[in-house]
Amino acid sequence: MRGNRFTYYVREGIGSIFNHGFMSFASVCIIVACLIIMGSFTLLALNVDNIINTMESQNELMAFVDESLSQEEARALQGAVEAVPNVSKVYFVTREAAWNSFVSTYQNPGMFAGLDATTVRDRFVVYIDDISLMAQTQENLSHVAGIAAVNAQLEISAGFVRIRNIVTVASVALVLVLFVISLFIMSNTIKLTTFERRDEIAIMKMVGATSSFIRWPFVVQGLILGLLGALVSFTLEWGLYELLTEKLISGAGISFLTMIPFYNVAVPLLAAFTVVGLGVGVIGSTLAIKNYLKV
Repeated sequence: MRGNRFTYYVREGIGSIFNHGFMSFASVCIIVACLIIMGSFTLLALNVDNIINTMESQNELMAFVDESLSQEEARALQGAVEAVPNVSKVYFVTREAAWNSFVSTYQNPGMFAGLDATTVRDRFVVYIDDISLMAQTQENLSHVAGIAAVNAQLEISAGFVRIRNIVTVASVALVLVLFVISLFIMSNTIKLTTFERRDEIAIMKMVGATSSFIRWPFVVQGLILGLLGALVSFTLEWGLYELLTEKLISGAGISFLTMIPFYNVAVPLLAAFTVVGLGVGVIGSTLAIKNYLKV
């Protein structure tokens, strides 16, 4: 009995899709367009966050040691520097090594004749965990006894943090808006089906058919349209992402960007597309049929 009922639900749901082919096609196209935009902004947010995380692991502060301290005393400060919150790694650089590195960046070392390593200070190269806390970390480092000054690229770090926040907020807002739009389109598509079958639905209710029995064919219709939209969206998103990644990698001037490989996000993205597609289908069909069950 349950098998026959399930077959009826599927048959009626598929039949409604083909009977309203144009609107079904339009619904799938809307879902595809919305999911691709959702997915694109989500992937953008993930890549921006990945770039910022990479910068966090590479971004550094320079903590200069008081020049009155000997090299042994300067090295002894490393434990105190490492104990500062948000500090992940610390490397000690002698003034000699710093001087040699500085001179080597110029093509004419002779311009520094008469100068030596005493011109610069011993220092610590400090890497941090959270780039958004760079200013606070700089202040905390400056309070370590024996540290004379701390240099940090605050404007660059603040700029990247703002970009990450803007992209994240915009992505979340856009996903919510597009979900509502998809839901509205799906609901209206199935409303056309229910409107044409309103008399049939009313008769079924009067002869004792339960609301769930009437509702399930429309739910199946929404499920199929939502799943189809999700699968098409995922395939197109995959192709677009790979194409864009190839263009960015080969593009002049932006080859330093590191894009997240698609296979790293393929499974979560497919799962998200499927959940959203099915959710839009089920909720849209449920909303569409709701008023016609009040007989």
